[in-house]
Amino acid sequence: MQDFDLHAPIGANRKKRIIGRGQGSGRGTTAGKGNKGQQARSGGKTYVGFEGGQMPLYRRLAHRGFSNYPFRKEYRIVNLEQIERCFADGETVDAGSLVLKRLSKGACPIKILAVGSLSKKLTFNVEKVSAAAREKIEKAGGTVTESAKPAKAARPSGKAKTSAKTAGQAKTAGKAGAPETAKEPKAAKPSGVDASEKKERE
Repeated sequence: MQDFDLHAPIGANRKKRIIGRGQGSGRGTTAGKGNKGQQARSGGKTYVGFEGGQMPLYRRLAHRGFSNYPFRKEYRIVNLEQIERCFADGETVDAGSLVLKRLSKGACPIKILAVGSLSKKLTFNVEKVSAAAREKIEKAGGTVTESAKPAKAARPSGKAKTSAKTAGQAKTAGKAGAPETAKEPKAAKPSGVDASEKKERE
């Protein structure tokens, strides 16, 4: 076989099947879809679990309980034997150093487990450390600090909004309840006809 004599293996390239082009083609008339029915129509596909319109099994069965799967927090597990192998005495074990040592990937939270032994004095600054791992680390002279991510600033609760609203209402009420300065009564305008003249006319 020469270098230029290249070809695909038998069966790798197959001719496109043409349907609906007469009975002589072998796939004419019903084009391989059978006689009538939903599966013979265009767009007549059904979904997985479809039971012809009756209540499917996954809806007939009761759903009970609660799953924490969508809200779970996953930790990257690192064992003491890996740390013993990759770190030197006096180093700090944190997320950045574990990535540099290729024991972790990305910004995933870290949990240290007590698999293996530790003989080096190290400083641990990670999210989680098991009780057995902490005991081994402190026995070797190391220190452990469980760091937590800073919490997000909490939004004002409904009580805070209510108190602000109440304070605004009290301020408005204070303005409304302030004593008004007494105004002097205006002098009556003298009428054109005097009272004595009015009596004489009567």
